[in-house]
Amino acid sequence: MPTDTPRHSARDNTIVLVGHGMVGQRFLEALATRGLTATHRVIVLCEEPRPAYDRVQLTSYFSGRTPDDLSLTDPEFIAEHGIDLRVGDPADTIDREAKTVTARSGETIAYDTLVLATGSFPFVPPVPGKDTTGCFVYRTIEDLLAIEEYAKTYATTGAVVGGGLLGLEAAGALRGLGLDTHVVEFAPRLMPVQVDEGGGAALLRTITDMGLTVHTGVGTQEIIATDGAVSGMKLSDGGEIATDLVVFSAGVRPRDQLARESGLSVGERGGITVDEQCRTSDPDVYAIGECAQASDGRVYGLVAPGYEMAETVAAAIATEESSFTGADLSTKLKLLGVGVASFGDAHGATPDCLDVVYSDSRSGTYKKLVIGTGGELLGGVLVGDVESYGVLRPLTGSVPPISPEQLVLPAGAAGPVALGPSALPDSAVICSCHNVTKGSIRGAVTEHSCTTVPEVKKCTKAGTGCGSCVKVLGQLVNDELEASGVEVDKGLCGCFGQTRQELYEIVRTLGITSYRQLIDAHGREAARGTEGCETCKPTVGSIIASLAPTIGADGYVLEGEQASLQDTNDHFLANLQKNGSYSVVPRIPGGEITPDKLIVIGEVARDFGLYTKITGGQRIDMFGARVEQLPLIWTRLVDAGFESGHAYGKSLRTVKSCVGQTWCRYGVQDSVRMAIDLELRYRGLRSPHKLKSAVSGCARECAEAQSKDFGVIATSSGWNLYVGGNGGATPRHADLLAQDLSDAELVRLIDRFLMFYIRTADRLERTSTWLERIEGGLDHVRDVVVHDSLGLCSELEALMADHVAHYRDEWSETINDPERLARFVSFVNAPDVPDPTVSFVPERDQIKPDLPLLTIGSRPLEGAASR
Repeated sequence: MPTDTPRHSARDNTIVLVGHGMVGQRFLEALATRGLTATHRVIVLCEEPRPAYDRVQLTSYFSGRTPDDLSLTDPEFIAEHGIDLRVGDPADTIDREAKTVTARSGETIAYDTLVLATGSFPFVPPVPGKDTTGCFVYRTIEDLLAIEEYAKTYATTGAVVGGGLLGLEAAGALRGLGLDTHVVEFAPRLMPVQVDEGGGAALLRTITDMGLTVHTGVGTQEIIATDGAVSGMKLSDGGEIATDLVVFSAGVRPRDQLARESGLSVGERGGITVDEQCRTSDPDVYAIGECAQASDGRVYGLVAPGYEMAETVAAAIATEESSFTGADLSTKLKLLGVGVASFGDAHGATPDCLDVVYSDSRSGTYKKLVIGTGGELLGGVLVGDVESYGVLRPLTGSVPPISPEQLVLPAGAAGPVALGPSALPDSAVICSCHNVTKGSIRGAVTEHSCTTVPEVKKCTKAGTGCGSCVKVLGQLVNDELEASGVEVDKGLCGCFGQTRQELYEIVRTLGITSYRQLIDAHGREAARGTEGCETCKPTVGSIIASLAPTIGADGYVLEGEQASLQDTNDHFLANLQKNGSYSVVPRIPGGEITPDKLIVIGEVARDFGLYTKITGGQRIDMFGARVEQLPLIWTRLVDAGFESGHAYGKSLRTVKSCVGQTWCRYGVQDSVRMAIDLELRYRGLRSPHKLKSAVSGCARECAEAQSKDFGVIATSSGWNLYVGGNGGATPRHADLLAQDLSDAELVRLIDRFLMFYIRTADRLERTSTWLERIEGGLDHVRDVVVHDSLGLCSELEALMADHVAHYRDEWSETINDPERLARFVSFVNAPDVPDPTVSFVPERDQIKPDLPLLTIGSRPLEGAASR
């Protein structure tokens, strides 16, 4: 990727960079920032067939991100700075006496300064059979392509050797490919470097609940082969795993061979030894990233220390004062959808330190803070709920302004806690990837006139690494702007200056029934007369749908203009799946279903060849329907007494229940009847986000009501109502709103709570987040919906009564109208032709999507196993 017009003469100093990964790219940016690309010739020898990409996000490739999406290299940056980037042409030898590097292409390049950023290589344990066809490593995009191709043709089960960061990433990739997945970890727990025993246990429970099989405390003894390909794995405890594919992800080792061969000093356990300026034993040669052993004797495998090393070398070349003596090893990741974070002295190695621990095995939440003898926060481990990481990590080394107990307890369990980014000192590091402090972020606003998060990112680089600090970054920017007297634009989007709550009030008060009417009368001046954007259209569509009976709008979401406002799933009243097919989810109120209805679902699934799955919401999902099949399926289901389960909409999903006092010897109330009544009352209620509920028949809580948006638990005197729970990516225990309620009191309070939430929540804001954000929190909500402090309750009840009285099943509305049926085709110009790209392959006596291999141009896959 050399530039067309050389900017430098032969007399210019030449910097040769060997390796172009994430750290190598950061080094180039550091050179450019200091103006060194204008005074030096810069040549980059890159081994991989593509420039630097985000290796941290590698697994997102299986979620639809392309190699281009993962790229960190802007071709305009390379061209603008005259960088000679040579992909697929690594360095083969270094002649330090002649100060030359010979590339694989055969070209010999003279250098004045040489920077080694050769990274690391996957460690493959020396077990018999490790080179058998079907064995892979997990490190590059080429590795992913090879794994994908082999899995599609030859594998139904996969095993990952290693349960650390990379191992769980690899397990996520295999799970994403539809393989039954095993994880084998020699240590007694998963992620032994980052989390302690309690965190490992919480992580293990959550991952096994996902269907993965985890083997800890055992090693891989041998790879078993049949007909030359992997067929199993022997474990050190005598057990065996039947598997068709093995991924070795048991850690990495520094790639220091090039340095060794050139006579540079390397560490006893690997890694090119460097001093505080990252200079090797040769003063003209530097080493950065995973290939280097830093002056503190450590080899750092995280990207943030590598970035610091890159900055240090660029500063040294520019004769600036800078040093790298060690780095923060704090980490925040999402592995298999589970949040995991550790920071500071996570394992409590400091003498006389104390642990403050909160653990909830049911929700998979584990939090531990390590506290010093003086009350200072030394470190911590977070699993499941990592929301507080952005504030806790910068507080490390200081005494928190509130008690440690309040820091670990779930929201609502320890009283009001007012701790946010504003409580941090200016010296607190907000972005560990780029070592950006709170003071630097404030300075970007006050001194450099940045007014938005993207502007602050560009100015400071904060939030451009792993991204874990972006939420805190946004809060700091808004706080600083408001403190400076600048009005912060809290509008919904570029089309509306109002918040969602304000738009709701405009629609309700003025009786506005169309998006066009709203944007033309109340949109920003530049947006009036336009088609709007993908943020405000579904938001306004939801507001109009939730208010439809009250304002006189048509409640059918695909009627007229409303159809153009809907999200992808609502367009066809079904959930779009990864291969272009749809899932069909009939409502099963309270999880109660008759044998006849079960038979109907089975017959429909059989006749249309659908994949069936019983969900955690106590209903049955059917996957694999083509768009033109949807009305036919709905007709069969509606004729049998089913209706839409609204799995596709931002609305009520399910009200789970246990069997209650009718069958259970511990039950004190009829939880099934109550769950059915609530689900039928609130079905189809459009809201800012999805709503989930549950009713438990006693305090044993088998229906998990305290993890729902609104949950009900029976008492001997009536019902307790809990609100604001969430069991998803950010778990939250629900808060007790009221207790010992009668049936009528319970329904009345839920009516008020839901309509107050719909009225005041932000776009895509769950009740858990809303309850923490809204001023006054739970106490304010209780005052409004229980004590009617704002005098709104009669109005809220009337809104809900309108919804209940005017509810219509969307599936029935569709199949009984020929005009509405016309939209359910794959091709408008060929309505009878099904989409040929939607196909399936058999798996476990059912079907799964037949996904085409992701390829890059016409380049053949390298390293893919063959049989």
